[in-house]
Amino acid sequence: MLVDPKNLDISVRRQCELLGLNRSTLYYRGQPAQESAENLLLMELIDKQYTATPFYGSRKMTEWLKIQGHLVNRKRTQRLMRLMGIEGVAPKPGTSLRNKEHKVYPYLLRGLEINRPNQVWSTDITYCAMPQGFMYLVAIIDWYSRYVISWELSNTLDADFCIRALEQALELTEPEIFNTDQGCQFTSQDFLTPLLDREIKVSMDGKGRALDNIFVERLWRSVKYEWLYLNEFRTVAELYQGLEKYFRFYNAERLHQSLNYKTPQAIHFG
Repeated sequence: MLVDPKNLDISVRRQCELLGLNRSTLYYRGQPAQESAENLLLMELIDKQYTATPFYGSRKMTEWLKIQGHLVNRKRTQRLMRLMGIEGVAPKPGTSLRNKEHKVYPYLLRGLEINRPNQVWSTDITYCAMPQGFMYLVAIIDWYSRYVISWELSNTLDADFCIRALEQALELTEPEIFNTDQGCQFTSQDFLTPLLDREIKVSMDGKGRALDNIFVERLWRSVKYEWLYLNEFRTVAELYQGLEKYFRFYNAERLHQSLNYKTPQAIHFG
């Protein structure tokens, strides 16, 4: 018996449970996305510097790489940053990954008092370096509690893994508002339909305004400085298992100063 992702009566997660399969067995048999060894080194450097200085666009990043001894031109830096799905915080023309045919929704969170769990969820994608390639990580987080509701990995920037993460989250509960950036994964109709069908309000960051999604940006810094940069995951399965361990720690054990030194799980489920 095989898992059927088109089975409308039983979710993929439930099918895996019934068959005794780990979701990682189903989704992560593939290999990391590939690049040349030189480009992988540059991407690792870009990732670490961008995590520290998200306001660096391709121009500043190119100059920083030169200071590190890598004589790259701006065009190459732009291509690698685009491949990684990142751009500087400052708005600029021509760098958005948005599909212009997709509808963009207004940003609803400016000035909004966030005072309860499941009032606002947010999502984003980040780059995960590996010794022989790289993967992309998407996560959905609750703004009030900082609780990571769901997450997924992919070796491409297609919308499918973002939709899987959303479906997993919506199996648990629903938010009042769902916030994303204007990336083509999140403006696609396949991603938006589950939200609109449930009458969940859709909010989108202003173009180039990464800090509109500040809590996910803080999550990425925690994931990378506390886990990814300290460990080497040689296979996709190892990366998946490592992230699974970290997110359990992050939700249930990691104390947050902004939460009065409580855990996201304690605040979320109160």
